[in-house]
Amino acid sequence: MPTPRRRLFEGFRLRDLRRRLGLSQAAMAARLGISVPYLSQIENNDRPITDLVLVALARSFPGEEAAFGSGGEAAALLRTLDASGDTSVPQDRLDEAHVRRAVEQQPLLARRLVAVHDAYRRSLEQLRVLDDRFDTGSSEAAPLPWEEVRDWFQAEGNYIDAIDCAAEALAVTLDGAPALEARLHDRHGIRTQALDGDGSELSRFDASARTLALHRGLPPESRAFLLAHRLVRHEFAEEMRAVIAGAGLASAASRELLSVGLANYAAGALLMPYEAFRAAARAVRHDVDRLRQRFGVSFEQACHRLSTLQRPGAAGLPLFFCRVDMAGNITKRHSATRLQFAALGGACPLWVVHEAVAIPDRILVQLAEMPDGTRYVSMAKGLVKPSGSYARPPRRYAVALGCEEAHAADFVYADDLRLGGAATPIGASCRICPRADCDQRAFPPAGSVIAIDSDRRSVVPYAFS
Repeated sequence: MPTPRRRLFEGFRLRDLRRRLGLSQAAMAARLGISVPYLSQIENNDRPITDLVLVALARSFPGEEAAFGSGGEAAALLRTLDASGDTSVPQDRLDEAHVRRAVEQQPLLARRLVAVHDAYRRSLEQLRVLDDRFDTGSSEAAPLPWEEVRDWFQAEGNYIDAIDCAAEALAVTLDGAPALEARLHDRHGIRTQALDGDGSELSRFDASARTLALHRGLPPESRAFLLAHRLVRHEFAEEMRAVIAGAGLASAASRELLSVGLANYAAGALLMPYEAFRAAARAVRHDVDRLRQRFGVSFEQACHRLSTLQRPGAAGLPLFFCRVDMAGNITKRHSATRLQFAALGGACPLWVVHEAVAIPDRILVQLAEMPDGTRYVSMAKGLVKPSGSYARPPRRYAVALGCEEAHAADFVYADDLRLGGAATPIGASCRICPRADCDQRAFPPAGSVIAIDSDRRSVVPYAFS
């Protein structure tokens, strides 16, 4: 017989969460799928917080359920629901009541289901990695240094706790670029000066002269970032050395690249301290323009920082982030969602980020659906960085940010989309996408059998199975 569960009366935590998020009882009740009187009874400890409410909390406010006494049980139920509801397996779908009974009465079986589903997800990820390697022509030999560092950040969830917490503590004493410049001078004896040139060199540090030269044409947010980047290399040198030593990277080049990446990460964490940025993001429903203005950062910097809010017990909204160049290459990527795009070229042409590259300074939104049925709200914006010289073309690219449709209420870019309606069908790349009816297919999926009918002409000149 299953052990009876303790009735959970922690309504004050739910009330504190609601007030911290600035939600009315009506708004919170709507997010949890319960009535306002029921919510009021929970907050007043007249009724317990049930597993269903905890699951609703976990879905609507990721990471917050951990603050409640049965957060672990709710997380287990949520993972089992996720595994049993995978739409890539269409047969024998289970409703929540059946899954809840299974978790309560057959916990070992439920854990086994989750483990099998995790193994299935890992196999898909391995297939994506093989697709990336095929795209670059690389073999099974050791990955290139930049690949190794990229994969290390992805494995860490793009969140480095020791550095993030150190940056948050330091940020309390600093406010803006002048404060960064003053600390560099007062604490480390580093003077800043102007750097001339065509813009190909943004900054130059002379360790012997203790000078940091910054290009005259830098916009304020780039100047602040480079000041922060130099400061954290001195302030957090010990923390970064410890992270690099424990990373287990294969080559000196990989370790040096990781050092640069960690300094970039720390600079973003210093300019956008974790809790302040996370609270502001929730308050404005992840409106990137409002966040960049409040924290004095660029659009791309704010997007990237949003994707790093994965602190255990205080996670932000699960988001994916990437940057795509004019050729369609994904030059930055991170996903705290189930979405995993190809690391390099070959991303789905139907994804809105490719259109955004050609339309700078305009935000495009899209409701998209992956082959497994998971639906995402995507925001993409094309950006242009001037070169500083007529002789050098500006850099043009686009950034994309998005979340699963279930979190659309927290994502301002979903407001003009018809949620629950038709979605654009996209995939990771043609080589691993199973869609048979895509007019944009560049080539058939790997391992498929091609059928060609010379008497019929379609947009795609073959069928496959």
